[in-house]
Amino acid sequence: MRKLSSNKHLFLLYSIILILMAVSMRATNDMVVTTVSPFGKYLLHFSYILSALVTAIVYLGTVLATTFLNPLMNSKLRRNVFIFANFMIIILLVLYYLSSSISIFIVSFFIGIAYGIILPNIVTSASLYPDKTGRERLLAIYSVGLSFSLVFGPSLETYLLTFINYRTVFLFFAPIGIIGFITSFFMEFPKNNKKETHGSSIKHNSGLWSAILTITTYNVPFAALTVFLVIFAETRFHVSSYMAYLPFVFFFTVSLFTRIYLSIRPIKNIRYPLIIAPTITVIALIIFPFLPNYFAFVGVMMFLGIPHGSIFPLSTIEISRGTSVEERNAVNSYFYSYNMALFMVIPLIFAAIIPYIGFEKTFAILIIPVIISVLIIIKKYWNDNKIFGINS
Repeated sequence: MRKLSSNKHLFLLYSIILILMAVSMRATNDMVVTTVSPFGKYLLHFSYILSALVTAIVYLGTVLATTFLNPLMNSKLRRNVFIFANFMIIILLVLYYLSSSISIFIVSFFIGIAYGIILPNIVTSASLYPDKTGRERLLAIYSVGLSFSLVFGPSLETYLLTFINYRTVFLFFAPIGIIGFITSFFMEFPKNNKKETHGSSIKHNSGLWSAILTITTYNVPFAALTVFLVIFAETRFHVSSYMAYLPFVFFFTVSLFTRIYLSIRPIKNIRYPLIIAPTITVIALIIFPFLPNYFAFVGVMMFLGIPHGSIFPLSTIEISRGTSVEERNAVNSYFYSYNMALFMVIPLIFAAIIPYIGFEKTFAILIIPVIISVLIIIKKYWNDNKIFGINS
């Protein structure tokens, strides 16, 4: 990474590598977690609970990998496992196409483990850049790559669903995994791997905890939307599979432009965005029970794209400001572990509540953890200029 810091052309090259990896990983990952649930419900005839459970199994594998595997491996071993995990994504996407009502749970678990190895290592790689401004710009570029993939992936799937079913979608996304496998050989990993720390030594790290609280303000509702948006749209508005999946495209397009803005004009003082973004989320969730039609639903999803585009980059900036290089792999791993735990647990709770009060009111209930998280951030970390202010 020292060579990258002294050469703008190599910095640009690494940015391209980072974007390609982000697009491959996130496009396939998002396709899996948004498609496996309707695949289970409409083709394998799962109940709401089983539809949520098969997605939760993906996140269970990711939680186990980010908590117990990735933090404990040294840099050299982690790089080799990272490359192997990218290769396995290709194989597992093909196995989804061949899966039954039983084997789908097995495939989901192993693809979750693969993503649990890949996800934290990409953001750790981006955060190794020694210059603070360059590092935060790389993190923003990585976020742009994620957002682009979340426009590209749903757009492709929306088109594919006009002539194939949910099962065959997995087969069409397998070639995208090849991009990630090739790119994985060029990703940066820490050189001084013997000095990396994990476990109890970073459990009080303010960068980790502020990032966890920040991401909670959005990923609690987004975890439910990821699994149930398509089913909600088909049930509430009686639209086709194509139309039900289409809101993801508009949602992620707004998110993409939000992250492009943040990459062009990095935010130094991130306090006020941490108030504005959750406020938008709360307003959108309150509107859910009152949606008059499908087009209003698309509008609300676009509105939600603003906090989606801003909260993740802000969280990664908090981690980069609040950690040393030696702490970063473990902190990023535990951060992703928490995220995946949310995506595992929230949809199951959501599915259990739906039969009693319906989709709309269940979405509105999700404002509670959003508000609580913001209040804790204000109480505990608001005056920390190293993480939130301009003196970082």
